[in-house]
Amino acid sequence: MDALSEPDVDVSDSVDSSAGASIETEGPLDRPLVRARAISVALTLSGMVVGLLGGWFGAPSWLVWGGYAVAYVCGGWYGLVGSVAALREPAVEIDLLMVLAALGALVIGAPFEGALLLFLFSLSGVLEEYAIGRSRTAIKSLIRMRPDSARVKRDGEVVSTPIDDVKVGDVFVVRPGDRLPLDGVVESGESAVDQSSLTGESVPVTKEPGDEVFSGTINETGSLEVRVTREAHESTLARLVHMVEDAQRSRAPTQQLIDRFEQPYVLAVLAMTAPILLLDRAFDPTFYRAMTLMVAASPCAVIISTPAAVLSAISAGGRQGVLFKGGEHVETAGDVDAVAFDKTGTLTEGNTRLTDAVGVEGAVDDDELLAVAAAVQSRSEHHLAEATVEAAAERSLDPPTATGFQAVVGKGVHAVVDGRTIHVGNPRYFETTLAGRSVRGLERGLEAVRDLEAEGKTAVLVTSEPHVAADDGADGDGGAAEGDSADDAGEDDAVRPGRVLGWLAFTDTVRGDAAETIAELREQGVERIVMLTGDNERVARYIADEVGVDEVYAELLPEQKVEHVERLKERHEAVAMVGDGVNDAPALATADISVGMGGAGTDVALETADIVLMSDRLEKLPYAFVLSRETKRTLHVNFSIAFGAIAVMIAAILTAGIPLPLAVVGHEGSTVLVSLIGLRLLGFDG
Repeated sequence: MDALSEPDVDVSDSVDSSAGASIETEGPLDRPLVRARAISVALTLSGMVVGLLGGWFGAPSWLVWGGYAVAYVCGGWYGLVGSVAALREPAVEIDLLMVLAALGALVIGAPFEGALLLFLFSLSGVLEEYAIGRSRTAIKSLIRMRPDSARVKRDGEVVSTPIDDVKVGDVFVVRPGDRLPLDGVVESGESAVDQSSLTGESVPVTKEPGDEVFSGTINETGSLEVRVTREAHESTLARLVHMVEDAQRSRAPTQQLIDRFEQPYVLAVLAMTAPILLLDRAFDPTFYRAMTLMVAASPCAVIISTPAAVLSAISAGGRQGVLFKGGEHVETAGDVDAVAFDKTGTLTEGNTRLTDAVGVEGAVDDDELLAVAAAVQSRSEHHLAEATVEAAAERSLDPPTATGFQAVVGKGVHAVVDGRTIHVGNPRYFETTLAGRSVRGLERGLEAVRDLEAEGKTAVLVTSEPHVAADDGADGDGGAAEGDSADDAGEDDAVRPGRVLGWLAFTDTVRGDAAETIAELREQGVERIVMLTGDNERVARYIADEVGVDEVYAELLPEQKVEHVERLKERHEAVAMVGDGVNDAPALATADISVGMGGAGTDVALETADIVLMSDRLEKLPYAFVLSRETKRTLHVNFSIAFGAIAVMIAAILTAGIPLPLAVVGHEGSTVLVSLIGLRLLGFDG
């Protein structure tokens, strides 16, 4: 069937890839085409009824055959066009079997049977086209929720402006009850925002100055002024639509197998009818049986089984805030029997905050320590760095300027501040990167860090040493810092004196649903749950005990996380890695299924992961696995019905010789039935 042979409807028009700003509201369901085909089905039915009743009541032959002519032309047109197009490739599709069977019935004087075949064939095609369109449009309907214009503040006035003309940095006003037209950050005002259309969260989220908001969501209570952070074509909503389109165009493994199987199967059906025609029997009944066999053996129900179920699952997940980025992942997720979690931002909230800033007496006070650390960390994207800068801002500190920033992944950072090199790092940083350096007070500092780690905190040391330029030994910011001798400034790196300025400690909040999620995964049959983190052993153990994971691997670099994921893959059928998509990207790419947290605000998670939890709620992970398993069960049921119907009808034709209309009803009935069973997944809520 043409509706089945090309299940990947092109939906690229919905988001303009060049300007990207215009987004169609019609979605991938081609309503004019469906309407035209529905009219064709109605004409086919009318012609068939006219021909049948005319024959019964002795109507003029021109009326009888005119009715059948309408039925054959209207019912067979789309199938004939599809068959001719396929033959030009060259290829042979199921449409050809239906057209040949209908024409064969006409040749042997059974026009009603042929017309009935074409009517039911075209009717099921329309129903399937509509069903697949429904599953494809479920998420795309979000686009219709986005306003076409924004109320932008310009020169002291609020001006209604098309969203295509709104630029990054512009400020727009959102009144209570309005939908947000663009992504941005709240400049002023407080309100509750309903994000359910995008993230699946059922409870409105409170938004205050500094909080991020997203296009398509609903401002409920207060008035907000929002500064635009992304243009219309780059919004979270637009990117989500692009990825859903890519997911729906990609084919699940089962679908790929069926696609390879379709053409050989059709040729086999054609070949199977030949021996029947060669039997030494009367032509008409033999030919009639061959045409009946051709209809019964056509695998329409088999071919529609996978897209009907998989596309419905993708749509159902999207409404729950779970984005599957392809049919392959819908099938694979159900096989997961081992899960590896990152710690920060995954098992914890990721809202790391500074708890301790202790300056060494005689070196710097607490605020001076925090200011110099914030100067260095302001160049870093690490969550500890963000917490440091945020704490300095809360204390109204003015960090000095830092230059020559460099980072050592998983260990620490350093930069030049006021003529001295400032190092901020964990114990591994000082044991490796600064190994052999003379650092006064290092042992005392490391002991303080260990004490803080015993309390479940993450701690880093801050040290200082004279900066020496790489080319001539002079200070890169104007020579040796005041108080440093020329000899000190010219000494080799290995013996340059340094000193501990102090230490910083941070804490993070364990997600409220982390322990419950892990318990639910175990109930679902996940055999092994591990935590992979770059944090220190004490903090990792503290978090692991609280949430209940099986194994903990701490102080890991990104490449070491990859090694642990590979070891899990050796022992388990399918391994899922759950992370925030930043420093976990290599491990996410290594796992059989990668799950990104916080898709509504994290670009990297959207781009890296196979599954994105848009609502940033860990409790949606078990739902994703359950949905995958339900999809696989649905596929098994559909295939049982499809292949079972084919087997029963073929056996009946070869033994009892069932009539063509009965074979048509069985063939088209099984096709519609598996479509409806697949569409049940649209309402799956776990």
